[in-house]
Amino acid sequence: MRSADPRVVLGLHRSRHERRLLTEALDLGVTTLDTSTNYLGFRSHQALARAVGDLLPKFTVSTKVGYFPGPDRAEHSLDPVRLLAAVEQAAQDLGREPDLVFLHNPEHSLHESVPHDQDVLVEACAALDDAAAKGLCAGWGIASWDTSQLANMIDATGPRPSVLMVRAGMLVGARNLDAADALIKAWDLSVDELWGMSPFGGSTSDPVWDRVDPRIFLRTDDQLSRVQAAFRAAFHLPRVGSVAVGTDEPAHLGELVGALAGEVDERTVREYRSLLRDRSRAQPS
Repeated sequence: MRSADPRVVLGLHRSRHERRLLTEALDLGVTTLDTSTNYLGFRSHQALARAVGDLLPKFTVSTKVGYFPGPDRAEHSLDPVRLLAAVEQAAQDLGREPDLVFLHNPEHSLHESVPHDQDVLVEACAALDDAAAKGLCAGWGIASWDTSQLANMIDATGPRPSVLMVRAGMLVGARNLDAADALIKAWDLSVDELWGMSPFGGSTSDPVWDRVDPRIFLRTDDQLSRVQAAFRAAFHLPRVGSVAVGTDEPAHLGELVGALAGEVDERTVREYRSLLRDRSRAQPS
């Protein structure tokens, strides 16, 4: 069994929540799980408790609140009362308090004009801050899929998240990368307080990974595969301390853990981001 390494987070989006995967994750040193109230048709917490309830104390568990079952489809809400109730329900369904609760894609509900949106966001953050103060979770954070919609709504005097999760990797555009940097600066977050997600933009089988070679980001290829190199580069686009990645295959998870040995060339990252910005400026608005 490898020693625990917090840099790889096992994401359970689209996961079958099988015990085999989680036991293998522990053997690989992956001891952080990331799920959400709405994963597995709003049954993720119960499924985890049934499949690996005895193993959950060995994991750091993060979940997310913000999506709720609706009559026809899931609905999003930043209502503080609903958010607090969702955190309480998560602890009950998991059989333990989560270590971390993310406000899930707050930009989904933030459609009105500033400063109204800013007030709504502050109140939602305050609800999670209150949940942590009550012992319903050890800490709280924000998980944002589209940071470009969130960057102008931050109130630095309001509650500060302990973790920010954003999209990471080569397929994240300049707009979202720059917006993530703005959030990081506004909340004065350290690298250890930053998580990346969706490092492959959805799937390692996407044709883009046959057309580009992410190993250009490495100082030496170290015999890493393109998938491994893309995962390693995701820690620098933007700079994050951990990356959440989903898989149901222990072999794939082991491959990604092995990618951590690669060293990223910071100059190449800076040049790549500069190219992304140039391309973004050249495109018609």
